Amino acid sequence: MKKFLAMLLALVMVLSLAACGGGETKTPETEDPGTQTEEPAAASVKVGFICLHDENSTYDLNFINGAKAACESLGITDYVIKTNVPEGQECYDTAAELADDGCNIIFADSFGHEDYMIQAAKEFPDVQFCHSTGTKAHTEGLSNYHNAFASIYEGRYLAGIAAGLKLSEMIENGEITEDEAKIGYVGAYTYAEVVSGYTSFFLGARSVCPSATMEVTFTGSWYDETAEKEGAQKLINNGCKLISQHADSMGAPTACELAGVPNVSYNGSTEAACPNTYIVSSRIDWAPYYEYAISAVINGEEIAADWTGTLATGSVVLTDLNENVIAEGTADAIAEATAKLQDGSLHVFDTATFTVSGAAMDSYMADVDTDPAYTPDTEVISDGYFHESEYRSAPYFDLRIDGITLLDEAY
Repeated sequence: MKKFLAMLLALVMVLSLAACGGGETKTPETEDPGTQTEEPAAASVKVGFICLHDENSTYDLNFINGAKAACESLGITDYVIKTNVPEGQECYDTAAELADDGCNIIFADSFGHEDYMIQAAKEFPDVQFCHSTGTKAHTEGLSNYHNAFASIYEGRYLAGIAAGLKLSEMIENGEITEDEAKIGYVGAYTYAEVVSGYTSFFLGARSVCPSATMEVTFTGSWYDETAEKEGAQKLINNGCKLISQHADSMGAPTACELAGVPNVSYNGSTEAACPNTYIVSSRIDWAPYYEYAISAVINGEEIAADWTGTLATGSVVLTDLNENVIAEGTADAIAEATAKLQDGSLHVFDTATFTVSGAAMDSYMADVDTDPAYTPDTEVISDGYFHESEYRSAPYFDLRIDGITLLDEAY
């Protein structure tokens, strides 16, 4: 009879725990084996994502894919993705709506969303707000507002190596001369993020093709397929033999495929649409950051004010190389450079590899603590290189180095 009562009591306890939605426990190795603590439940967290555009933008698609992957990995089923949210008051309205709907953590993906995310963070102190590509979290001092970026300049440098080797192959095959090894680059704005990107790409290319030069044109928009296609065509007409971009549509890759000009894309492979010209693409994988930040909310832990993803965290990645287009030895060269970047024997912005107006750089004050006047405030060159994304996550490299010509300046 006592045995029966004990079994009945155990059954009642199990059913009670199930009714409360809990019951799963863990015993940390550092605790007394007899002490059990409740494991945080992912089901208790609701996540919101705000995107500037939708899946038609390669930039936003990259974020959307990262969001879905992170939620799947963490077992999060209650999440909302809001697309086509402009960089204006609409961002605040969307963030406030998500907070009112019970989201515990909200992410936004575009530079111009920042001030509106900060506004929402001040109004909803119990909700965590995370903003990608922003610059102000480390100076705002809000416990529930955070910035994140990645050392994508390293990924662009590696993609640049693939581009430089392709140019060198064209030179060796007699298709172009050394003086004709000109790269074209379609940029969105002259923000430091874009300047850092095209410069790192150029330095990667020049590391294996020393005669390479670059021309850059800007569209004044993150996503404008017509302007990006026209920009790429202008560069091709100017004699550029290879095109890359920091813009979010298929405009430039399409122009390259039509003209038979090699292309290095951004934020995802374009091989399916451009099989004859696509070489490789670099991108930030946002899933590691999303997992980190969401896990912090689940576990009641602090989120870093400013988080920088790296090659080591899996945040900076290259797509598969297009074996039908790349030059021989590309994979090995990228692997070798990757290892050197990771062990610190190679720095993308090594000051021995570039000049500004003919002069070597041994000192530079950058605008790290952003203010409306973009006042330089931090020394960023030491130990022989420019320390990009080390003093804050978002890029601040804005030097105009020799070998790169800007055809226009749209902000």
